[in-house]
Amino acid sequence: MDPGKIVYISSCLSTGALAAFFAIILWSKTRDTAWMLVVIGTLAAYVETVHTILTMFGITEPRLTLGSVSLTTIILPNLKMGFFIAAFVVMVIRKLRYR
Repeated sequence: MDPGKIVYISSCLSTGALAAFFAIILWSKTRDTAWMLVVIGTLAAYVETVHTILTMFGITEPRLTLGSVSLTTIILPNLKMGFFIAAFVVMVIRKLRYR
């Protein structure tokens, strides 16, 4: 394997694991809806990273596909962004309500 790919995979896994670790710590300390959605979005981002790396190695088999693209490849990036969007909407609504 190319050394550049090894560095890329290692950096993605280590930074994602660190973000997920701190997100889980924050999850246990807060019950705020917006922060909970950010934490879940961060965990979904790490799941997407792991899935992408497993796909690079050919370990995961696409079971459900839409054309030539697996549904997990479509859903995972949109899932994390959906949680982030929901968190931001909650914060915007909260800020507008207390004006």
